[in-house]
Amino acid sequence: MVTGGLGPLEAHRARHVAEQVPDPELPMLTLADLGVLRGVEVTGDGTVVASLTPTYSGCPAMAEMRAGVAARLRDAGYARVEIRTVLDPPWTSDWITEAGRRKLAEHGIAPPGAAPRGPVSLVLSPVRPAVPCPRCGSADTEETSRFAATSCKALWRCRACREPFEYVKEI
Repeated sequence: MVTGGLGPLEAHRARHVAEQVPDPELPMLTLADLGVLRGVEVTGDGTVVASLTPTYSGCPAMAEMRAGVAARLRDAGYARVEIRTVLDPPWTSDWITEAGRRKLAEHGIAPPGAAPRGPVSLVLSPVRPAVPCPRCGSADTEETSRFAATSCKALWRCRACREPFEYVKEI
């Protein structure tokens, strides 16, 4: 067990351990890839504190994320572990790393584009992003369902290769 007197090297090691935890809904991504792991620090009494930001309010995966980080840190020998939820600033899909975006595409899931900034214009018809197919790259795609297996994804289909795919929405 790693206890008391943890210095910067142990804090770095603890962060490395937490960064490897897979996302429960997108297991090809780590929590670091997804951008929800906000920080890992060690307090004066040796407690490892990991901070997570949910992708959206009420995200059902947060309990699994917290449990996964705590278990990995304890398995790595850290006796005292605390997981904090940080809501400000709120998570945005822009926090997904380039490596995370690449992993999504490699697994047939279209990564999100840039998240909307500032005021959103009111329009009468739906505004749909251009979502390239993660399999063949064609821009000739269509949304088939606004919601997929999780709330943060939508279902799309490529008209060129005719394959269905999921798309991580911009938030």
